[in-house]
Amino acid sequence: MAIQHFKTSEFDAAVEAAPLAMVDFWADWCGPCKMLSPVVDSIAEEHPEIKICKIDIDEEPSLTERFGIMSVPTLVVMKNGEIVRTSVGFKSRDAVLSLLAE
Repeated sequence: MAIQHFKTSEFDAAVEAAPLAMVDFWADWCGPCKMLSPVVDSIAEEHPEIKICKIDIDEEPSLTERFGIMSVPTLVVMKNGEIVRTSVGFKSRDAVLSLLAE
């Protein structure tokens, strides 16, 4: 499944209903975000059972504030609408997969 980009108005219905979701909070000006992007893209392609979406912090400040995002990139892993893990900064592919498997 391709990565989805959500606006605040559609986020809850799309992400909170998913059994497993990962939200990538990023910014266009962020170097580590650009390094993490291909990692997240490849995981999205290989694991269609996981809802993976990206939130541009500059375009969606209300979601950024709601999740308490202070640095990017930040990955938020959710199960059935509940946050179960967060990770800040660039992570290797194995580290991201590990976040999803725990």
